[in-house]
Amino acid sequence: MKSKEEEKLKEKRVIKFLETVSQDAKEIYIVGDLFDCWIEYRKVVPKGYFNLLSTLNKIIECGIPIKFLSGNHDFWLNTYLQDEVGLKIFYQPIEETLDGKKFFIAHGDGLSKGDTGYKILKKILRSRVNQFLYSLIHPDIGISIAQSSSKKSRNHTVDIHPRAALGMQEFGENKIKDGYDYVIMGHFHKPQQIPVVSKERTGYFITLGDWIVNNSYGVYIKGQFELKFWPDNRLITK
Repeated sequence: MKSKEEEKLKEKRVIKFLETVSQDAKEIYIVGDLFDCWIEYRKVVPKGYFNLLSTLNKIIECGIPIKFLSGNHDFWLNTYLQDEVGLKIFYQPIEETLDGKKFFIAHGDGLSKGDTGYKILKKILRSRVNQFLYSLIHPDIGISIAQSSSKKSRNHTVDIHPRAALGMQEFGENKIKDGYDYVIMGHFHKPQQIPVVSKERTGYFITLGDWIVNNSYGVYIKGQFELKFWPDNRLITK
């Protein structure tokens, strides 16, 4: 189990990253699982994220929009992150066109092969009725249970067999065949950029990786997408 000191160091690293990249970013996308666990009651939010949320708010106040895709660790959102922090919240994949390039951006959970059980669980957990019933539990108990479950889920995702990611890749390849140039996902913790040739053109299926082991992220600039690693200088390009 990670100590509070390790968690604080990780938070400081993420904050430094955000402060650095925001110096020349036009907009920032967070493709889910920003938090190890975020379960939001009507008047109660999890403790421990003040510095991170303050940093995000400062970036937004400087005129840089931050689009946040709900992931499987932070799907239980109410209005706090939008109203108080200023994040633009998305529960469904984002479709964008930049410089004439079509982007499909999704968290990616529920697309892996053999994820039938998770797909059922996802519907149960995201049910408004079930969330209301769960909200009747005292926040101290409810958040503790959710945090414990989240840690087990994260361990499963880190150790996931490469075959389980084929469903995500096949989904991405089909999107590229539909005309998208970049299909970008989180969830799977391996950073990769895979070229997909379709109709005499090349698109790219990308999984951004994680900030547990790889500290990886993506940058799109001047018509090029790159996977980068913080704070290393390693680079995967097209």
